[in-house]
Parts: sequence; structure tokens; C-alpha cells
Amino acid sequence: MGNNFGRKEFLKLVGLAGFSGTGVLSNWLSKEDKESPYKKTRPQRFNMRGYAAPPLETVRVGIIGVGNRGSGAVRRLSRIEGVDIKAISDLEQQRVEAAIDSISDTDHNPEGYWGDEEEWKKVCDRNDIDLIYICTPWEWHTPMAVFAMKHEKHAATEIPAAQTIEQCWELVETSENTRRHCMMLENACYDFFEMVTLNMVRDGFFGEIIHGEGAYIHQLINSNFSKDNYSNRWRLHENLNRDGNLYPMHGLGPIAQAMDINCGDQMDYMVSMSSNDFMMRDKAEELAKEDDFWEQYAQWDYRGNMNTSTIRTHRGRTIMLQHDVTSPRPYSRIHVLSGTKGIARKWPLPARIATGHDDWLSDEEFRELEEKYTPEITKRVGELAQEVGGHGGMDTLMDWRMIDCLRNGLPLEMDVYDAAQWSAVIPLSERSVAHKSESVDVPDFTGGAWRTNERRMDIELREGGTTKIA
Repeated sequence: MGNNFGRKEFLKLVGLAGFSGTGVLSNWLSKEDKESPYKKTRPQRFNMRGYAAPPLETVRVGIIGVGNRGSGAVRRLSRIEGVDIKAISDLEQQRVEAAIDSISDTDHNPEGYWGDEEEWKKVCDRNDIDLIYICTPWEWHTPMAVFAMKHEKHAATEIPAAQTIEQCWELVETSENTRRHCMMLENACYDFFEMVTLNMVRDGFFGEIIHGEGAYIHQLINSNFSKDNYSNRWRLHENLNRDGNLYPMHGLGPIAQAMDINCGDQMDYMVSMSSNDFMMRDKAEELAKEDDFWEQYAQWDYRGNMNTSTIRTHRGRTIMLQHDVTSPRPYSRIHVLSGTKGIARKWPLPARIATGHDDWLSDEEFRELEEKYTPEITKRVGELAQEVGGHGGMDTLMDWRMIDCLRNGLPLEMDVYDAAQWSAVIPLSERSVAHKSESVDVPDFTGGAWRTNERRMDIELREGGTTKIA
């Protein structure tokens, strides 16, 4: 790519043109386009909540994208019993070959696909694959998951599963029509303290949950303004001409599980506000002084550095979410669960629990509660998961439980409705920010079934739990 190119070419690059429905500012759309997908709900064709596909003794996997996230997924999945990695695809041959080489000491012998932008479709076309595992840039998650399901494969996609409300509905309708699972790979739901607090919520320790707080506060400005970290700087491009919470799932997922979103409660409406950009354009201008490659990026508008969104549920609970990947702040997903009898708070570390306003519980009291409420999934495979790795083991726990459910013919613990609901916060926040923080309704992707759906995240392993980790 040259140092200078026009607006049309740049829009095509960042997905604002030439790729329908991805990365488009809500206030750039026509009124008809803005309104039509925001209907509160639609009739449900088939309830995928609790749907158990036929058991698969061996889960044959095709992996698409082996960059920062996909390369780790290859190694993790290769350690899980009953997995057969059949194919690996990426645009770059070197990455595919490196991923295959990383598991050369195992029984897996995947075929490699690379080069052409359509090459990944050949993986989905194969009749010897059950699960497509997607680790590509965000704009490809929905089209790849939809294509996989339409070709009779289950789909597991890195976050976010979708970027527009249209895409959220497309995922839901495709999953319901094909009866193929679509799971968004939200690893934070399997982090160790988050599962402890989920167990405490279910036991009533915190009383009735009133409020939750989550975030993705992670300084990535140098990574985003790098020529090497993300292929063609795709993650930086996501921050151009968009303004909202672009990555809410890490903070939201564990809170949604604790509040039984989609299975007893549902998001009702939300508002969102963003600061100005005080850092990203300045960064581009600073880099441009030394390298004229960055001049093109100094001409564009960037999202606000801090976005704060608040959500109200049908049961009257509230959720606060924040997104900031530029400011020099310590990493935080916040993870606050506040109830009528107590509160848990993870960040800033160390994690704390309190049952009154005077002070947090002592370290000894905290350890006693942690031991009491550590769930069976952690006791059984937590140590092995930490050994295999992936964000301290939570990636492995997530992958292991997904495979375990597929092998035992159990419903997945995070389904297409979770993927759609949690991802919907992105375009809804953009819509609210673009209209001076006006309230926007959150669509009900379950068609009203949330009122009677049963919760799925079985951290006590009452079903399954038979799959081993090598």
C-alpha cells in the first residue's frame, strides 16, 4: 500500500465501503436504514437456547485466522481430548505453516489454506469438519460464521461476533434456521474470580443483584499505531470515524451471566456518551513528523478516548460499561457486582468482597469465601488450564468446555443470543453517541423466550465434564 491514497480507497480499506454493514457510523445511514433493524424483537423461528446438537465423539475443527489469537487457539485445541484439527487457513502462508509446525509433535495433521481472500470458504466447504473456529479481524466474524452455519458447521468466533444490528439478526436467524451453534468466544466468563462471584450470586451471597460494572481499559495506542502488530493495521482502522464502545464484551459477559441476561432478565434500553479524542490524532501527527506513511492517518477523525454506556434491564437492574484503549491507565475490566447484601470488585487489584459500607473483608475472610465458592470446573481442570495457558488459563477453560459440550451433546454455555445481545452494544452505543446520548432500545433477539429460558453456564459441571486435557 502506498503512502498516499484517496478517500474512496481508504473507506474500502477500513470497511466503510465495499463491505456492506460493517464499520458504518449510524449517523451516516439513511433514516430507513437506521430504523429497520432496530425493531424491538422478531418472532423466534427455533429456540437455540438449550438446544443440544447430536454428540460428536471427535470434534473436527477448521481454524480460520492464525495471527495474534488464532495461533494460540491452535495450540490450545491440540491439547484437548477428542479434537481433530483438520484445516488451518490464513491470508499469509507463513502463518499457516508456523501454526501447523507448532503442533507437529501431536497427532494433528491439518491441511493448510492461504493466499486468496476466498480460500477460507474451502475450509467451510469440507465435509469432514464439524466446527469452524474464527480468529480473523472483526469485519469478517459475521460473514464467516454465517457461511459456516449455512454449510452445516457449528461456528465459534472471536469477539465481537457482530458489528451492526443487521449482523446480530443475521447470526440469530441463521443459527435458528440451520440449528447450528454460534458461540462468541468470550473468555472473561471463564476467568477464575468471575466464576467464583457467579457461584456466589447463584448461592444468594450478594442478595438481589442491583448493579454491575464492566470495562475494557487497556492501553493499546502503541500497538494500534504499529505497522506490524495487526495485519494492515486493521484494529487501528476500526477506531476511525466511529464513536462508541467498540469492545464491550469482556466487561459485559460475566455481568450478563450473573444477571441471567437472556434467561430470566433482558436488556431493555441504554445510553452512551464519549469524550473527545485527545490522543489518537495527536499520535498520528507525531508519527507523521518522522514518517510520512502516517500522514494519511493524521487527516481522519477518531473515536472518543473514553466511552461510558449505561444499560437498564427489564427487571430494573443497571449496568455501566466503559471502553478506553488509549489513556495511560492500568488494565481493568472493573467487574463489579453489587447486590442488596454485598459487593464484589475485581479491579483495581487485589479483588475484594464487602458486606457493608465500613470496609472490605479481610484477606483471610476473602480466602475462605474464595475456597468455598471455587466451582467444580476450576477444581477439576483449572490447574491444567493454567498450564496450557491463554490469559492465565481462561482461554483454555473456555475452549475445553465448548468441546466438552459438543462431545457430550450438551447445549453450549454461550449461545447465539448471547453473541447477538452482547455485540449489539457496539452499534447501539454508536447510535446513542451520534444523537447526543439519547436512549436507544436494545432488541430482544430471543423473541421473548428470555422470560422462560433456563441458564446454561454450568460451572459446577452437573453435566458433561468428561473431556480430558493432555
